[in-house]
Amino acid sequence: MSEQIVSPGAAEFDRLPDSAFIGVRAVAQVFGISVPSAWRWSRDGALPKPVRLSAGSTRWRVGDLRKRLAELSEAA
Repeated sequence: MSEQIVSPGAAEFDRLPDSAFIGVRAVAQVFGISVPSAWRWSRDGALPKPVRLSAGSTRWRVGDLRKRLAELSEAA
């Protein structure tokens, strides 16, 4: 039986408020993509742009990600 390691942001995604921020690993897990793909999708406009909170901290707003997930679901 294999375990899947889920970052706290991804595990709590459904319970987080729209104003919360999550990191790239959680974004990748929520969208089922790799971390490099999350950065690429963001750069190419397939994901919302992240927010730079400080010099070493870049995060995504949960509400923006939920909106994008809804758009992808409608398109499918």
